[in-house]
Order: sequence, then structure tokens, then C-alpha cells
Amino acid sequence: MDRLIYTAASGAKHILEKQATTSNNLANVNTTGFRAQLDVFRSAPVQGEGLPTRAFVVDSTAGSNFQSGALQVTGRDLDVAIKGEGWFAVQMPDGTEAYTRNGSLQTSPNGLLTTAGGMTVAGEGGPITIPPDVTVTVGGDGTISTISTTDQPAASNILGRLKLVNPPTENLVRGDDGLFRLKDGGAAQADPTVSVAGGALEGSNVSAIESMVEMISLARSFETQMSLLKSAENNAAKATQILALN
Repeated sequence: MDRLIYTAASGAKHILEKQATTSNNLANVNTTGFRAQLDVFRSAPVQGEGLPTRAFVVDSTAGSNFQSGALQVTGRDLDVAIKGEGWFAVQMPDGTEAYTRNGSLQTSPNGLLTTAGGMTVAGEGGPITIPPDVTVTVGGDGTISTISTTDQPAASNILGRLKLVNPPTENLVRGDDGLFRLKDGGAAQADPTVSVAGGALEGSNVSAIESMVEMISLARSFETQMSLLKSAENNAAKATQILALN
């Protein structure tokens, strides 16, 4: 049996995996703060006599594109976008900490500041609770302040400060929920240099055009691998016919 089927199947398998990643990126082209996923493959030479020109495809690394997306002004009080590098810290139900760039915040029925997905937003002094009947303002350093809409004269009241972090990107890993975490499972320290813009959101850093072009290229590569498998099948059929004549 021609070992070509193994090398071609190896290439086809990883092309399908990368196609799935590209499709997921394209599906999140409008997801706030989304970071494009990356697949990087490398070739590994096939060990064996007479096979110096053949190679398998193996996963080398799988990471994310950490470039910032475009800022979109919304004017909403609880929309916050990080300017440059940095992350919002959120508290998970199991007590661990995760990180996101999605600053579309909201308040729970009991006033707790949460993400759009319902995760509790971490403050430097713990969770932040927003009282009713107030106007919320987010400062450039992440400070949350409110002004009452019922009491006159109204005074500004500082409720807390968002926990903004900026760990090295090589220490971050994406979870199945789309949130990032430290590889060691710990919590990052707050970084006072991270700044935010209130009334704005960060868009996805996925390029729809580049993703579409990549999907077309991957589809053509997959067809090439299928052609190689067909060639191996035809070669085997011809060899069988020749052996039958003998």
C-alpha cells in the first residue's frame, strides 16, 4: 500500500482543523473584543527508506492574534473599551479569575456590575455594586463614579475601580468559553498604566476579507490532498491489474 495516503490524509486532517478555526473567526467578526484564533503548522519528515521527499503535517502552536480592534463610540454609560494593551478582569463562579476585552457591562437585578455574559466584573477592592437611580461615569483609569438622578444637589460618588491587568500575552491561554486565563491558573496583578475609554466598545480584530480569502485557499489545498488520495487509489488499482496478469 502506497504510504502516500498517510501523508495526504495528514495534510487533509489539519486543513479541516484550520478551516474550522477560520470559520469560527469569521463567525465572530462582529463580536465585541474578540481575538482571532491562529493555527500554525509545521512539516515533519517521514522516517523510512526511500521517503526523503515526503512529510507529515503536525500542529506547531495554536495561539491568538492580540492586536487591538477598532474602537466604536456607543455613548452608553456602561460601555467601556480598553485603549491599547490590557484586559478587564472577571470573577468566575468557581472563584478563579479570567480576562476579556469585551467591555459591554451591565448590572444584575441586585445591582452587581457584570459582563454581558453574566460574569461578575472584578474591582480592585472586590465586586462593584451600582445603586439605583444614578448616572454612571467611567474614568480613564477605570474608576466607577455615580451621580444621583433624584437627590439635589447631586454629588459625585466613587464606587470603586475596575481591575485592569496587562499580563504578558505568552502567559495567556484561551478557554472554551472565549475568556483568557493565566497558564498557571493564578491571578494577574492590577496594572495602573492600562487606560480605558467610556462610552465606547472595541470591535473584533478579525478581518472578514482575509478570512474569506483564507477559506478559499484552504478549500483548494484540501482538494489537492483529495487528488493525491485518488492518485494513490488509481496506482493501487493499476498495480493490482499488473500483478493479476502475472
